[in-house]
Amino acid sequence: MTATLVIDRAGPLVTVQDAGRFGYLAHGISASGPMDAGAFKRAGLLAGSGETAGIEFSMLGLDLTVAEGEAVMGWDGGTFEVSINGRTQSWPGSALLAAGDRLSISAATGGNYGYLRFGGEIDVPVVMGSRATSMRARIGGLEGRALRAGDRLAVIGDGEASGPVAARPRVEGPIRFVWGLHAEVFSAELREKFVPSAFRISSMMDRMGVRLRDETAVFAEARILSLVSDPIVVGDIQILGDGTPIVLGRDHQPTGGYPRIGTIISADLDRFFQLRPNAELVFAPVGTDHAQALLRSGIA
Repeated sequence: MTATLVIDRAGPLVTVQDAGRFGYLAHGISASGPMDAGAFKRAGLLAGSGETAGIEFSMLGLDLTVAEGEAVMGWDGGTFEVSINGRTQSWPGSALLAAGDRLSISAATGGNYGYLRFGGEIDVPVVMGSRATSMRARIGGLEGRALRAGDRLAVIGDGEASGPVAARPRVEGPIRFVWGLHAEVFSAELREKFVPSAFRISSMMDRMGVRLRDETAVFAEARILSLVSDPIVVGDIQILGDGTPIVLGRDHQPTGGYPRIGTIISADLDRFFQLRPNAELVFAPVGTDHAQALLRSGIA
């Protein structure tokens, strides 16, 4: 089964992603991959896909038309409205689309990212072992850039739309983290204030990172402007020179010279990256053994 897809409309940050490009941070290239890895996986299950790549879209969604052939598609992620040829479909869900069919995913009412997966593989080059788009490094996906209207993608291979896929259990409460490499650079008093204090997601967010509004001025008096640069990882909570906290995303830079007070645990990364601008959050520390146990079990 082969299909040719034409992108009719693409919101910002619509990219081809797979699980990620690992092992190249020492060469200045972060892993990229889906901001919400769980939703990406579930969309693939809905499409009956054993393949790797899919399309990640942000809050404004996307529209596409099947120009040739047919393809099984599955979708999951935040809360979007999806229709095929004007007929509303369930979210999340899946369907077989044939030549002439048009899929429309409108603006999200919840969350920041959604995923469109296919029964077959998106035919884009494998670069350093991955099809994931890194807009920072300008590699992967389609020419290392975001998709735009007029782009054409080929999907090669078979799949079969599945029935319902178990949703990830809804988790409420604080965003959990482990204390970071530079935690003790901050005073004990500041660390004690950091944990129960509320922060707010700002509108300054992309795949590189999410800035937080420090409305209770936890870091207002911090005087640690910079450190010797060292490696950073996704989920690091970095405190900029002006006291602004920023959580580093999937396309983070390889090194950073600002202190990282902690790192969000893997079990909470998907939930964090789906928090919309103006959402309030608090952080809660956990031990590394607990964080690793959650990761191994898949229980949030």
